[in-house]
Amino acid sequence: MTGSLVIAGLGPGSDALVTPEVSAALARASDVVGYIPYVARVAARPGLTLHASDNRVEIDRARQALGLARDGRRVVVVSSGDPGVFAMASAVFETIEAGPPAWRDLDIRVLPGITAMLAAAARAGAPLGHDFCAINLSDNLKPWGLIERRLRLAAKADFAMAFYNPRSRSRPDGFARTLDILNDACRDTRPVIFARAVSTAREQISVVPLPEARADMADMRTVVIVGSSATRIIARAGAPFVYTPRSVPA
Repeated sequence: MTGSLVIAGLGPGSDALVTPEVSAALARASDVVGYIPYVARVAARPGLTLHASDNRVEIDRARQALGLARDGRRVVVVSSGDPGVFAMASAVFETIEAGPPAWRDLDIRVLPGITAMLAAAARAGAPLGHDFCAINLSDNLKPWGLIERRLRLAAKADFAMAFYNPRSRSRPDGFARTLDILNDACRDTRPVIFARAVSTAREQISVVPLPEARADMADMRTVVIVGSSATRIIARAGAPFVYTPRSVPA
């Protein structure tokens, strides 16, 4: 008997932002596999086994999920946000490619979720309304030199930029270096959006000009969006609207 494997995104935090497709997959699951805080978002019920594991063991987690599916279980691997954006979908396919041929014949689906980047942009207005890029600032899986090169090229191309994993206790300096690079490359006051714990009770959104952005404004629960040179602010009572026009004059 062959089971199935679903790789699902739980969205940025609120249950209201979990898609019906993902909710249906969780309702059918016999096993849920994932990082401890993400598995904790799945309600326990009879017939469901929760397999929570620590951070930085993505390949081990993928192997466990594939083994359970091979044994006939209905497995859901959970990520926050969207599973294909700096999350578990890539780890699962990397594991399949390096693993036994039988894994390739499993019933495997990826179910999208609302990313923290898109939820943060929606809270602010439409800062990603024109061309943009997303960069993971963690150097755990790639060298800092590559991150710096991509930052400078993205600034040169005048993309709006969304940053994941800007700052942690083990990486306290990378985001400060990022801000130094952007200030050097951009030399303007484009808006920077700090969106922490979006869609949860602890949500915090702030907008500051690039020269006033500080590293201590971000942590691992923060998504940072930096506008392009065309990004605009609409002042109003309360938080401003931030948007990037859809068109560029010829």
